[in-house]
Amino acid sequence: MGNPERIKNVAARVAGYLAKGDKVVVVVSAMSGVTDGLIKMAKAIMPLPSEREMDMLLATGEQTTIALTAMALHAMKIPAASLTGAQAGIVTDGVHTKAKIQKITPRKIHALLDAGNVVIVAGFQGQTHEGQITTLGRGGSDLTAIALAAALKADLCQIYTDVDGVYTADPRIVPTARKLAEISYDEMLELASLGAKVMQSRSVEFAKKFGVVFEVRSSLNENPGTIVKEETPNMEDVVIRGVSLDKNQAKVTLVAVPDKPGVAARIFKALGEAAINVDMIVQNVSRKADSPSTDLSFTVDKPDLLKARTVIDGLRAELGFSQVESDENIGKLSIVGVGMRSHSGVAAKMFEILAQNETNIDMISTSDIKISVVIALEKGEPAMRAVHAAFLG
Repeated sequence: MGNPERIKNVAARVAGYLAKGDKVVVVVSAMSGVTDGLIKMAKAIMPLPSEREMDMLLATGEQTTIALTAMALHAMKIPAASLTGAQAGIVTDGVHTKAKIQKITPRKIHALLDAGNVVIVAGFQGQTHEGQITTLGRGGSDLTAIALAAALKADLCQIYTDVDGVYTADPRIVPTARKLAEISYDEMLELASLGAKVMQSRSVEFAKKFGVVFEVRSSLNENPGTIVKEETPNMEDVVIRGVSLDKNQAKVTLVAVPDKPGVAARIFKALGEAAINVDMIVQNVSRKADSPSTDLSFTVDKPDLLKARTVIDGLRAELGFSQVESDENIGKLSIVGVGMRSHSGVAAKMFEILAQNETNIDMISTSDIKISVVIALEKGEPAMRAVHAAFLG
């Protein structure tokens, strides 16, 4: 939805489905650059704006697009009606800027479809039971689409993006990356949570929970995309499905934290109450036997860094750590594949490749289908290409 011409292209694609006799619901995001521009304007007024007001501001981006998309269909003599997230019956909790969908009551959507309309729904947004406008966080339009597909019991759910599907790595960084015909929910979930920009992790999580099979495909051509679905036995034949690099992480380190029970719980409870998602956590070995202390490091999304530091600074007097350090110049490099469950030596091979490329590892995190490492940001892209070449050719 980058510009009016792209919106007309969407309308033409919708017309093609209508010609086949389908009923169509279209979920749209803001036009390219609009959300970033609104955030920039808000921060020019104050560095840490009210999250309630940010939701009010950011929700306008999608509302512009739904109206323009409806107009593009009207210009083709196709009946269409636009709905905000609230009008579409999307009810969320009250966590501003990162709200979670609690339920969807799509009565108005059904009524409009039955009357012969294409329904255009604003992605990324909803409202609380009390009527407060909320947004679902970055990539929330994907979540809206999958949630509506589940609520409407849709026959088909397609996620349109600017790439042909899900690749073994970001083709803009790794030219040899290949498009995948299919990928499991778990693999897609890991790739999405690890920085792959194709999908938002909460969208995939929702799809897995409600069994929504969906296709990721390009809005710029008619090529088949990548089907995201439940894991099948043949998927384990491929050891590594993809490589991702998340440049949107920041590392926070608390220096000389008293090493006693309850301290870590207090820190991460405060961060949780502030709706800050913590990813990787590393605690060093205690030092000074008479007054044991340790350094505690964790990663957060870069946009949450200022808020995380504010929360942590508020705990200094209570907990008695000496200082807080932060580093935004990091990247999280990950490999993902359900085949890792049945193949050994994957971590050793990855670490060997990084060593050969003189890339130091700051932090490590693993699960049964992924290995993630935090490395210096400037080493990220060369390391990604080297790891992809070693595992995926």
